[in-house]
Amino acid sequence: MSLLTIHEQNIIRQIETETSKKNIDNISRTNAYFSYFKENPDIQWSFLASMVSRNGGWNMCDLEGSMFRQLLAPQVRKQLFFTYERANWLIFHDVFPQLLVYQYSTKLGRPLFHLLPYFHVSSFIQNEWHRFWRDKDSKRLTTALIINEQNVIQKPVIEHPVYKKKVFQSLIFNFQDWLHFSCVLFPTCGGEVYGASVNGFRSLSKRINLGKRLASILFQPRLFPHFFEFAEKTTHTGSRNDYEQYFKMKTEGTTPILRMTYPVIKHHRQDNQDWSKVRKVSSSWLHFPVHHRHPIHLTDWYVAKSHQLQLLVSLKKALDLKKWK
Repeated sequence: MSLLTIHEQNIIRQIETETSKKNIDNISRTNAYFSYFKENPDIQWSFLASMVSRNGGWNMCDLEGSMFRQLLAPQVRKQLFFTYERANWLIFHDVFPQLLVYQYSTKLGRPLFHLLPYFHVSSFIQNEWHRFWRDKDSKRLTTALIINEQNVIQKPVIEHPVYKKKVFQSLIFNFQDWLHFSCVLFPTCGGEVYGASVNGFRSLSKRINLGKRLASILFQPRLFPHFFEFAEKTTHTGSRNDYEQYFKMKTEGTTPILRMTYPVIKHHRQDNQDWSKVRKVSSSWLHFPVHHRHPIHLTDWYVAKSHQLQLLVSLKKALDLKKWK
């Protein structure tokens, strides 16, 4: 790493401070991503991140909502929350300094990507930022950031022994995964939802493919204005009422507000290993075109899944099950 000027050292400290200040909880992260996108619309990934982060908050609050409290034991819900929260925190910790380095670069009119190693980001994404500065290919950068951030959480979350055993190999996670209950949704103020379901979450390539599909949905010229309007008008609370308030029909179940439900969790990043030095970047991640095998308009699907979840709750009550593992 090269010697830094006093100005560059100050920039690093400012970036560290701002990242830490905004990496408090799911609400602060979601808002930070969206605010960044409004200031830097050429970094499309930041809008994608804000919308996916909204979904992370909804998933967290589902765990303490009226349905999942009846389906899942407290310890299972707690473990799932920590899994969502850890992944959410790690991605922000890794990516937000990158976004701020780019922002400082645009303000100063010269690339500052030689500062990226001080934030322990992968050599893969460092090269991609240099490429973006040169080529201004927003789609390529979006894909590269999707690849990078999914690799960032692969070892510390997906492959972590505790999460692997208690979450990703659990019956409830695999049941949910198999039935496509987990879904990333992009709502509109007109009461419609679009998105893609998550199946095979443990697979790195499938998560990257999902990210690419979500980006293609989010930035469809016909749909993007509606998603942006929703994000602009709708305060993120973590409750599914954020978007269900726009539905024409009433939905079953209620979910609480995140900051009235969960405490702030203290995190530390223990492993700064460069994933791209130990894992090969598949050409398919960067170059394979997006293919939607299922409809992206999910309003009817969402209503049907809500009814299925209610049936599961009723079944559990009927069988008087005390636990769901």
